[in-house]
Amino acid sequence: MQIEYLEIVTPEVEATCKIFAEHHGAVFSDPVPELGSARLADHACGGRISVRAPMAEHETPTVRPYMLVDDIEAAIASAQAEGAEFAMLATEVPGQGTFAIYMLGRIQHGLWQR
Repeated sequence: MQIEYLEIVTPEVEATCKIFAEHHGAVFSDPVPELGSARLADHACGGRISVRAPMAEHETPTVRPYMLVDDIEAAIASAQAEGAEFAMLATEVPGQGTFAIYMLGRIQHGLWQR
């Protein structure tokens, strides 16, 4: 099991990036428009950390891990069978991969396929 993409949604983007840089040596990119203007940094396990601001007034701050999967459609079907409710079904981000977001037990989860 691997976290491919760890998304932090916060109104404090710059402060969050600064803390990760100072305490963990993270080097963040400029905002990436295709990913909601997220700033990205690589993490030691081979995935990325994303820090971005909420994209809509109703979006609340959260930390959402996206687990790497080989077959996102099969992973979606499995989560749905367990009662997960999807906020986003499989959505391709050109040059990045395909992701999905679901809620289970009031916790947000993500799936990511390269």
